[in-house]
Amino acid sequence: MGEFSRLSGVFFEPGKAFADIAARPRWFLPVLLIILGIIGFNVAYGSHVGWHSFVMDQMDNPKAAQRMEGLTAEQRQQSIAMQEKIMPFVYYIGPVLMPLAFLISSGLVMGVLTMMSSGVRFKQVFAISCYAGLVGILANILGIVVMFLKSPDQFNFMNPLAFNPAAFMDPKASSRFLYTLAMGLDLFKIWGVVLTAVGLKVAAGKRLSSGSAALAAFLPYAVLLLLGATLAGMFS
Repeated sequence: MGEFSRLSGVFFEPGKAFADIAARPRWFLPVLLIILGIIGFNVAYGSHVGWHSFVMDQMDNPKAAQRMEGLTAEQRQQSIAMQEKIMPFVYYIGPVLMPLAFLISSGLVMGVLTMMSSGVRFKQVFAISCYAGLVGILANILGIVVMFLKSPDQFNFMNPLAFNPAAFMDPKASSRFLYTLAMGLDLFKIWGVVLTAVGLKVAAGKRLSSGSAALAAFLPYAVLLLLGATLAGMFS
């Protein structure tokens, strides 16, 4: 399969696409497209909504508000101005670390697969994870559309789409642990995990059942989600 056929096949013919990906586990192009998709979303946010809005939303965090209470009005303004300068750098440069994120998640998946004696190699798992992550580009595109349809002061940078339970929760009133957990139950993220399971099953063949492939894909995601929610609860 050509690279374009692979990219489209992940969505329309996942079995065929992942068979080719498992046979020739390349990963650079999907990761590049994912990075560009994230940067595109962040640039659109910076120009249309503005990072001042993001910083002010973060001030609603109880611990952030507590830190601000001990500052003078001038110091608060300086702190806000500094964060407004830092945030674009973090969100424009940060996406280049996506390969590291895929390495970590693939390592966890590989650990589960090793216990199952699946015979799948790490570079196959890594390539499958990268191609499954392409669903994030669709989420970014829809996020940009919603961004321009909504009033800037009503747009939630951290959770722009209503495809998870957190979209129906008040982020200021809800437990940060539960809110982060609810964000993780997102249609696009779960879609990506399902695609990963499909890829693992195809790569392993008869050595891995569909249920075992699903477990290998979902268990690491659940662990990372629970860890992220716990940290969010601790530092909110």
